[in-house]
Amino acid sequence: MTPQLILTILIFTYGITIGSFLNVCIYRIPLEENIVKTRSHCMNCGYQLKWYDLIPVLSYCMLRGRCRKCKTKLSPQYPIVELTNGLFYVLIFTINGFHLQSVLYCLLASALLTLSIIDLRTYEIPFGINVFIFVLGIIQVGIDPSHWFDYIIGFISVSGFLYLLFKVSKERAIGGGDVKLMAAAGLLLGWKLIIPAFFAGCILGSVIHPIRMKVSKADHVLAMGPYLAAGIIIAVLWGESFISWYLSFYH
Repeated sequence: MTPQLILTILIFTYGITIGSFLNVCIYRIPLEENIVKTRSHCMNCGYQLKWYDLIPVLSYCMLRGRCRKCKTKLSPQYPIVELTNGLFYVLIFTINGFHLQSVLYCLLASALLTLSIIDLRTYEIPFGINVFIFVLGIIQVGIDPSHWFDYIIGFISVSGFLYLLFKVSKERAIGGGDVKLMAAAGLLLGWKLIIPAFFAGCILGSVIHPIRMKVSKADHVLAMGPYLAAGIIIAVLWGESFISWYLSFYH
């Protein structure tokens, strides 16, 4: 095995492990349950899970997707979130390289994955997750102080527009959580990435949501958070390449 392959496996393993914690957050945050002190348990019978029930992906497969005690069928969300988070981590490190910014982007991806599922279910983006992303933004400014102005513009460029829309529409066109999300993410990504992230999110929302309404009878109310989150992930992974490609036409 090459060192690169070993490193990739380690990153993926770390990603799915964090993904297991994300599942805890997804279920407990909307219920306002403690995500640290309360032990993991079956949502149906209350059985407290042992360490061997908590191995990411493998435990779900070994239990055939059912609780060890009451045999209630478990949601496939558990392995899907774990695998998705692991894939995000590998993609981010592969594309952006092995440095601190990639760590911040991985944490951002985990936060976005969590808030997306919560927003789809509750139509609310937890304030604490936006605060977490904002803290990541502050760290990014701290490690790249020479471009601090780009990050400040990123903080206000999209969120400022959304805030005006939020006020003019009397909170009907966009949610306050979406405004805070784009402000926090803008501080982390800077204006060059947050603007295409916003447009990508809008395009995805305008295409995917009508399909969801038609196919799965989804609610007409649009949870914008998941689409904005997807746009942010796209910008993190391929935004710089897209910008370079676009600017190449003017040289």
